Amino acid sequence: KMTLLLAMVTLISAFGSSFQYGYNVSVINSPAPYMQVFYNLTYLERNKKPMDSNLQTLLWSVTVSMFPLGGFFGSLMVGPLVNKCGRKGTLLINNAFSIIAAILMGTSEVAKTFEVIILSRIIMGIYAGLASNVVPMFLGEMSPRNLRGAVGIVPQLFITIGILIAQVLGLNSLLGNAKGWPVLLGLTGIPSLIQLLILPFFPESPRYLLIQKGDEEQARQALQKLRGWDDVDDEIEEMRQEDRSEKEEGHISVLSLFTVRGLRWQLISIIVMMMGQQLSGINAVFYYADRIFLSAGVDKNSVQYVTVSIGAINVVMTLLAVFIVESLGRRILLLAGFGMCCVSCAVLTLALNLQTSLSWMSYISIACVIIYITGHATGASPIPFVMITEMFLQSSRPAAFMVGGSVHWLCNFTVGLVFLYMEAGLGAYSFLIFCAICLATIVYIFIIVPETKNKTFMEINRIMAKRNKVEFQAEKEELKDIKTVPGEQAGKSEVSQSQL
Repeated sequence: KMTLLLAMVTLISAFGSSFQYGYNVSVINSPAPYMQVFYNLTYLERNKKPMDSNLQTLLWSVTVSMFPLGGFFGSLMVGPLVNKCGRKGTLLINNAFSIIAAILMGTSEVAKTFEVIILSRIIMGIYAGLASNVVPMFLGEMSPRNLRGAVGIVPQLFITIGILIAQVLGLNSLLGNAKGWPVLLGLTGIPSLIQLLILPFFPESPRYLLIQKGDEEQARQALQKLRGWDDVDDEIEEMRQEDRSEKEEGHISVLSLFTVRGLRWQLISIIVMMMGQQLSGINAVFYYADRIFLSAGVDKNSVQYVTVSIGAINVVMTLLAVFIVESLGRRILLLAGFGMCCVSCAVLTLALNLQTSLSWMSYISIACVIIYITGHATGASPIPFVMITEMFLQSSRPAAFMVGGSVHWLCNFTVGLVFLYMEAGLGAYSFLIFCAICLATIVYIFIIVPETKNKTFMEINRIMAKRNKVEFQAEKEELKDIKTVPGEQAGKSEVSQSQL
């Protein structure tokens, strides 16, 4: 069952970390024109001549793209930090990045320096890179298996809430104006301060305490608090099995993750799902949304309210995913989500090309955007992060998050860089490329990715061992023997997740 403590730790870590990732994804969209004026004026004051338009375009694209680039660097720091400082410890340390960046961005106008904004975007990116990987790992390790999917989607829910709040506060009537933008950028530090004050009172991940720290007593206490009852022997025993099965391998580095045969399909699956998630065109759909609504006859001044309503749909659909993931399962949501994205990209290409000759086609375009966002929010966005937690055991999980996170941010960075050129060259046909990527991802998931709902980490690992054609010797009879004959533990526990 969901205890109050588990609910609180889920909300605090998702609000303190994931929320800000979402907030910073969209926070500079609304005030962009005012920030560009500030870049121009600062340059003019320093050099006594206005900024060249090419330089302005370059500076602005650097400002936008530094965030995903920082995210990539943040992902590379995940493994060393979570192994050394723990999951909770890493989240607490990470707040320093956000608070420093918030202060720098908030004071950039007074200090008359736009370079500080670009620097802050990198720092904020590093923060988001760590947060987007550590929060799902932390929550996935703390949740009971029947709630792991639902709890695992909460970080994604808070990312969408962050995007929505940034869109609302970025309305011209609120902070998206010449006076308000430094405040809009600086607000990001507040959730970090709240997390810094509250998170220390919550327990560390019991799996980290037992498997990596070897402190069974503390792990037991943390589990008892999280579950709300004293009898946690079964879960402790499952962790012990995992611990024994991993003793031979120790920590798996990113490099060895690519060479271990027993993890081959897990690794390929994570890379495919993360590439599918980012290269399926979600950023392009958000980018195009304004134009699609304008061409459908929405008033220019009202477009920003339409963008906010799309953000709201995103939140509602991700919230729906939290409630249905445990009943429908991960695989169905992934297939349905990418399926909806695939179909809506195909129809959108058609609708955008025909809307000049057929006026009602613009309404089809709007419907496609809404269907696309629904599909992405229920499957393609939240589930891949849940799957990384579930498909890897303790020793390889940090390295798997580093790989998954790096792919996520590099693809995000690439789409941001390439899409404008793609759009200039291909126009609406760009969406056919996204359609093909969604289709390829669906085929892969259908053939390879197993359902992980309600299974222990060891059971999932056993399924993947068969797929990797390696032995997985920790069969149930043997584990019963281990429980009943303590003296034979040493002999029986030579179990490796890949038996290389």
